[in-house]
Amino acid sequence: MLDDLSIDPTVIYIFGASGDLAQRKIIPAIYDLFIKDLMPKPFFIIGLARTPLTDDDFRQQLRRGVGQFSQQSKVDDEIWNKFASNIKYIGTEYNDSNIYRSLFADIEQGWRATASRILYLATPPEMFATIVGQLGQSNVFRGKEKYRIVIEKPFGRDLKSAQKLNSALAKVFDESQIYRIDHYLGKETVQNILAFRFANAMWEPIWNRSFIDHVQITVSEQVGVGRRGGYYEHAGALRDMIQNHLLQLMCLVAMEPPTSFQADEIRNKKVDVLHAIRPISRDEVFKFAVRGQYGSGIVAGENVAAYREEPNVAEHSGTETFVAIKFYIDNWRWQGVPFYLRTGKGMEARVSEISLQFRPVPHHPFSKRVIEPNRLAIQIEPKEGIMLLTQAKEPGLVMKIKPVEMHYTYDEVFQYSSPGAYETLLLDVMRGDPGLFMRADQVEMAWSVLSSILEVWQDIPEVGFPNYAAGEWGPQEAERLIAQDGRSWLFPACLEFENKKGDGCDYN
Repeated sequence: MLDDLSIDPTVIYIFGASGDLAQRKIIPAIYDLFIKDLMPKPFFIIGLARTPLTDDDFRQQLRRGVGQFSQQSKVDDEIWNKFASNIKYIGTEYNDSNIYRSLFADIEQGWRATASRILYLATPPEMFATIVGQLGQSNVFRGKEKYRIVIEKPFGRDLKSAQKLNSALAKVFDESQIYRIDHYLGKETVQNILAFRFANAMWEPIWNRSFIDHVQITVSEQVGVGRRGGYYEHAGALRDMIQNHLLQLMCLVAMEPPTSFQADEIRNKKVDVLHAIRPISRDEVFKFAVRGQYGSGIVAGENVAAYREEPNVAEHSGTETFVAIKFYIDNWRWQGVPFYLRTGKGMEARVSEISLQFRPVPHHPFSKRVIEPNRLAIQIEPKEGIMLLTQAKEPGLVMKIKPVEMHYTYDEVFQYSSPGAYETLLLDVMRGDPGLFMRADQVEMAWSVLSSILEVWQDIPEVGFPNYAAGEWGPQEAERLIAQDGRSWLFPACLEFENKKGDGCDYN
């Protein structure tokens, strides 16, 4: 969140460079930054992976990824050649200590300044400890601000493993050098939650238990697990989405106003929220949390196979693809206000949305007709924007109240598309700004919040899977979870209020 965009010369080492993440996200984001003239001058990228490739083979592989996943409409040959001249590849095993000793040769000879060095771990999680251990054999990292390490999720699979990984990192790096990446925090609308809340005087006085009835956070995906079955079998929706993405969104909504936008001030406020979440005991897990797994169904008019029929998924898998949880935050601002979080794959629509449902007016004199409470919807995907549902008189000779929406999208207001999340986050790493990244205590506290659920679900396997068809909004148990409080899941605002125009969430 720094304002200064000047960046020192930079060398980026990508471990796992031949994998899907590098081709789909990392390199396309770096290429987009290069097109926008935001990359350091000079810079260099060294890809490391176990796949045997020549430099040219590696560059061609990356070009295919850029052509498919970059925000640019096409890849210009001349620009690509300039970009690719800054890339080389090393085929290696991650436990080969000789490679690590040679990585930090003086490749920036003739550069105007000492280079920052970014170590990006885009490998499977089981390789993190091996790579960090090898890096620790050389006592050159600790305390050096220009050396930074980026860790992809999942950061552990429970509290104990996260603590173990944090401990391994702390032996080699200072906390200020560690960037635990959660791509959701790079999305423009997610960052805009802070600006929306704290740059507008009208919201803060009503952003509390006196005016807000409850909060819902929905992150739904139409797609199934596809080729990620092997990973998903060891993760599941609780680890893959709730522990990082949805809890982070909840923290941004619930946090107290910061005194500044310094990185640790923002992160301190988020940790305060995590500490204030009411613990869920083992005996209460089935009262506060629901899991689901999609069966075969129809999504967007096409047949979708059941999760258990996906590649690399066990025939009788008990892995959850859907989670709904109710949390309470025990502090002055939010006491008694439930936060409902749900996420799932194979659902009716691709939507990421935060809805704040306000309390109903205490009395209205218009008619016996029920008037819907005001609702604020912060939309993250597929279009970024904010919508406020309010009430107005319908034109005519009688007093007839009708819900109307006021909304804006980034495309409409700013006339240009938002940068990709990885662009934002990679630029912040190169600038040395950790504000959008997870701190060790944040990660561990997030795992602690979910520990009882993880333990109970592991000890008591679900026997009713699959319990929702692909193309639905999740299992009936999720409806009962919220219905017991006299509430219901809100239909995504972009679908509810924009489908009448025939354009769903696209606002066109």
